Amino acid sequence: MDRPNIVLINCDDLGYGDLGVYGSKVNKTPTIDKMAAEGMLFTDFYTASPVCSPSRGALLTGCYPPRISFGDFEGNWVLMPGQSVGLNPKETTIAGALKKTGYNTKIIGKWHVGDQQEFLPTKHGFDSYYGLPYSNDMGRQVDDPGPVDNPTIPARMKQLKDRPPLPLLRDDEVIQEQPDLRALTERYAEEAIQFIRDNKNTPFFLYFAHMYVHLPLYAPENLVQNSNNGDYGACVAGVDWVSKVLMHELKKQGIDEDTLVIFTSDNGSRMQNQGGSNGKLRGIKGTTWEGGQRVPCIMRWPGKIPAGTVRSDIISSIDFFPTIAAISGAEVPKKTIIDGVDMSPLMFTDEDIPAPRDQFVYYMGNRLEAIRKGKWKLHITRELRPDQRTGVVTEKAINEAAGTIPGLFNLEADIGETNNVYHDHPEIVEELSALAAAYREDIGDEAEGVTGKNVRPSGHVDNPDTLTHYNPDHPYIYAEYDKGERG
Repeated sequence: MDRPNIVLINCDDLGYGDLGVYGSKVNKTPTIDKMAAEGMLFTDFYTASPVCSPSRGALLTGCYPPRISFGDFEGNWVLMPGQSVGLNPKETTIAGALKKTGYNTKIIGKWHVGDQQEFLPTKHGFDSYYGLPYSNDMGRQVDDPGPVDNPTIPARMKQLKDRPPLPLLRDDEVIQEQPDLRALTERYAEEAIQFIRDNKNTPFFLYFAHMYVHLPLYAPENLVQNSNNGDYGACVAGVDWVSKVLMHELKKQGIDEDTLVIFTSDNGSRMQNQGGSNGKLRGIKGTTWEGGQRVPCIMRWPGKIPAGTVRSDIISSIDFFPTIAAISGAEVPKKTIIDGVDMSPLMFTDEDIPAPRDQFVYYMGNRLEAIRKGKWKLHITRELRPDQRTGVVTEKAINEAAGTIPGLFNLEADIGETNNVYHDHPEIVEELSALAAAYREDIGDEAEGVTGKNVRPSGHVDNPDTLTHYNPDHPYIYAEYDKGERG
């Protein structure tokens, strides 16, 4: 096959240290570990944002989130049910580009770049969709954020006070409200298997977007019983099980060697004493420390990608679009600026060759907080964000930022960002500061009050509405989920 099938597996909140091949001693991931042994593992892979919606919009379009006005959502870090904004239908996505070349395209699982009809997957290049349009903690739950007049509850939590039932969609239609989350991953796997069987003779793009390991943690009982890491380890095992099912089906259909499989995560682990790990990295989901954005990435394509290769080149999820386009014959929009670069030269060799990317910029929301070039990472600013539940900036957060802004770290020698050498290398600080200034001019920086010159608008609709509305007479499996966890 000249044009490979592409399976992109994107986990939710899976941390750098959550897989066996990345150092976990508690989670069981034999299939994913084998994928790495048969393919290529990246040690310095970055998602474009430390939170869901910006990360996913960036992956699909090949752009840093502020470029597509996807850094902030009417004051929320991520998109909430029924919001008026979403990924602009004018943006070209990986799926849209592949579809134009004859690929059959499907997404299964979490979407989270807009739940209005204008923003759903079928409006962004996907032939079909089966899954939840946003995070699995955004349905009705037993837990309550508190009275809406409580001034310590941020606006985004107030929005969840009367959460609509969680919608399961097929294409553009809600087919079930409040589905059983313990069974949902199995349903996703069945859907994926059928898609592979139906398209074994046609190039296809399958985007499998897990709900695991986002809170609330629901896993089948057999996985829980066999876990050494509680519900979290069971959900990681669920991710591995899906990978096993997919790998088996590709081989069964005789298309294993015709298929590129990419495995990654949308951001780092939240690590709120719930079993997750970012390994030796500092920070968590929602921060621009390495633990917020450096995540696992494995690529496997038998006979093409050299087995057992480990690469430390800087690579990002925004590079998926031009890379996939290069190996599939799809076109990247010529008149539209994207930030990703074609990383395919790295994929097909185990030799030390010049990397297409030598720098990466870290945005939280629309704030430029850090920049990396080569081994050096400069922290420029950090927003002291309040606790999502209390609305209070904690002493822990203040202490975490103290003495690190500004900060310069040698990531080759100090992966945990513990030794601030800002005052020891003024020439490096000057160089990275100049690069940061160029990014500010290009795509903006809210912290400096700068609006980027090359920013495109997000999508917007008038009179938005949630996809579902709670009805006490509806035959829900669960009227409310029985866990109060939120990620």
